[in-house]
Amino acid sequence: MDWISGMQKAIDYIEDNLDGTIDYEKAAAQSFSSSYHFQRVFSILCGFTLGEYIRARRLTLAGAELATSDARVIDVALKYGYDSPDSFAKAFRKFHGILPSQARHDGGKLRSCSRLVLKSSLEGGKCMDQRIEKKPRMTLTGYKAHFTGAPYGRDRERQEEALFVTTRGKQWFLRGAAGKNTDAYCVISNITEEGYDYYYCHLLDEWERNNLYDRQVTGVDFVGELGLENIVIPETTYAIFETSDGNDPIHEYFRLLNARASILTEWLPEMGFQLKNAPELAVYHWPSRSERRIQIWMPVERT
Repeated sequence: MDWISGMQKAIDYIEDNLDGTIDYEKAAAQSFSSSYHFQRVFSILCGFTLGEYIRARRLTLAGAELATSDARVIDVALKYGYDSPDSFAKAFRKFHGILPSQARHDGGKLRSCSRLVLKSSLEGGKCMDQRIEKKPRMTLTGYKAHFTGAPYGRDRERQEEALFVTTRGKQWFLRGAAGKNTDAYCVISNITEEGYDYYYCHLLDEWERNNLYDRQVTGVDFVGELGLENIVIPETTYAIFETSDGNDPIHEYFRLLNARASILTEWLPEMGFQLKNAPELAVYHWPSRSERRIQIWMPVERT
C-alpha cells in the first residue's frame, strides 16, 4: 500500500467518526503505521496537525447542523466532542466568528473546512542533494521557544523569523562562546497536537560548556538570565538535504522544508527508510557572507 492510499483510509476512518470517539491508534492502523508516525506524516503532507483538522471538521458539521435543524446547542456540542456549552461556544466563536445561537439567524456567516481528499499525481523529476548519514551523540547549548501549530509551512516560517530577529544578542553570545564551531543548530522536538519546542543552539567544546554554567568563573547566571540549557541529541541516522552555497539560502531552505511531502512519500520509501521519533535539526553553515548553506536533518530508521 502506498502512502497516499494508506493516509486516505485513515482520513476516511476519522470522517466516519467525527460524531463519536476517534482513536488515533485505530486511525494510524489504517495506514499501517504507529500513531506518532501517522500524525507526523499527516502534518507534513497536509500542513496542519491532525487535531486541527478534526476540530475544524467537527465545527464545520456542527455549524451546518445548527443552521439547518432544530437541534439544541447542548446536543450538538456533546455530539461533536465538547463536554459543556461554554467550551463549545468558545471553540465555535473562534472558528466561525459567531456564537452557536447566531448560526440560526439569517445572514449568520459560517466558515467551512471541506473533507480532505489526498490525490495521487505524476510527480518526480526533481533533483536535490541528499544522503543518509549516522551522526554521533551531541550535546548542544542554546535556548528554547515554544511554537504553535505544525512544524512545517508558513506558521513555522513566521515564528522562526520572529525568534531570529528578537534574540540576536543570545545568538551572538553563543557564536562567540563556540569559537571555531560557527555552525548554528535549530532543533525541533517534543511535537504534540498543540505545538513543539524549537531550540537555537551551538556546539561548544566540553571545557567551554562546563565553565559557561559556573558562575564563579563567568560572573553571570546564564541559566537564569539568558535561559540557556544543554540539549542532548542522541546518536541518530538522518536523511540530510542541503541547499547550495550562496549569499542567501533562506528561500531555498524553505523550499526544502515544503518538499517534505515528496521526500516522505517518494525518496524515503525508495531507500527503505521512514521517519523516526527523534529530534529534527536544521544546521546553518555561516562561515562567511558568500558561503552560506543550510542542511535539514530528518531522523529516519529502517522500515
